[in-house]
Amino acid sequence: MSSTHFDAPSSTLDEPLGNPSIFLDPREEMERRLPRHLQPLMTCLTAKPSSSRCPVRTPIYHVATAFLVLALGIVMSIAILSVTEGIACVALLPIALILTTSGMGKLQAVVYHHCAHGTVFRNRILNTQVGRAIGILLLVKQFDAYQREHMLHHNPNKLLTDDDEFAQFVFKLCGLRLGLPKGVIWRHVLLSFVSPFFHLRFLLARISSNLLSNSAGHNIAALTYWAILSWAVTMTDLWSVFFVAWLLPLVVLFQLATALRVFCEHRFPEAEIIALRDKRFVGHATTGVFAGAAPPAATRDTWSGLSEWTIWWMRMLTLHLFERVFVLVGDAPAHDFHHRHPASRKWANYINAREEDRQAGCPGYPVNYIESWGLFRTIDENFALMSSAAKRPVD
Repeated sequence: MSSTHFDAPSSTLDEPLGNPSIFLDPREEMERRLPRHLQPLMTCLTAKPSSSRCPVRTPIYHVATAFLVLALGIVMSIAILSVTEGIACVALLPIALILTTSGMGKLQAVVYHHCAHGTVFRNRILNTQVGRAIGILLLVKQFDAYQREHMLHHNPNKLLTDDDEFAQFVFKLCGLRLGLPKGVIWRHVLLSFVSPFFHLRFLLARISSNLLSNSAGHNIAALTYWAILSWAVTMTDLWSVFFVAWLLPLVVLFQLATALRVFCEHRFPEAEIIALRDKRFVGHATTGVFAGAAPPAATRDTWSGLSEWTIWWMRMLTLHLFERVFVLVGDAPAHDFHHRHPASRKWANYINAREEDRQAGCPGYPVNYIESWGLFRTIDENFALMSSAAKRPVD
């Protein structure tokens, strides 16, 4: 598994099943081996186009779909808890909870985030008000504070330093360190995911940054909202439903999805690249992350080929679909495009915009885009880079 060919447009690609010695672009192989009518599905699932471009989207489309998926997940959860029991509930409820978490993730990682850049609505005040409302709804950092800190994250002189929100999350909240063996990093992360202390610490950080912010007006509004919501749930005696349908995804699942998304967004390049603090550093510190893998290579053995295709489709429609829906929401796969063009309104069409920029050689940058396929493979590569880092760039 290589993660050092930074200047290559496709540097960390999954191997096609049945021919592990050949590295191919998974999306190009999907186009070559799958029927044309399946290409739009592959573009949507992987977040990367080939000849099949994604339909033009607007920021409002992403706002609407975020709320719709969130509402669908909540309604499904309530219906399942109300009318099903036993095995049916166990089988269907996880799907509803994943949809709820997906909607929350898209609201936070896409809408709230791009509102901070002022690129969702044309009106600056509307961006601010919607961002503040989402912050209260999801119990995340007070919007104005987040906006100030997030601008530092886009400064090459601050990225991967103590002032960077990414580094703060990785080193302070998660307790990781550069130079640890990759296996130790994975073990620490997996134990954190099932640790009530990690989730409590994460939740307390969210509560503190939201309900106890430096804005008295925001604190009053947030406390009022949560007080009214708690009173309504108490009056209707729906605490058990509220806990499962809203609090469980809002706390545990949302925090898991956030952590997984953060771990794949940035990587630690070599110390000499970090020291540059220029566009080359930015290009090396971010990567495109696509859900999927190359389809099976051609084989003359019918049964072997059928088995490989069955496994591939199962992976695509379970693991990689989960990656896309639960973690890589909205334009998260094209986070590298966002860092190269943070003020661009093309983010709403990120699938096409990133690919067009990549094919053009990413004008203005000395290094083209880095691509990695598979969420967990990408995280594994990033942890390997953290492990091999010569020295830590933050105190």
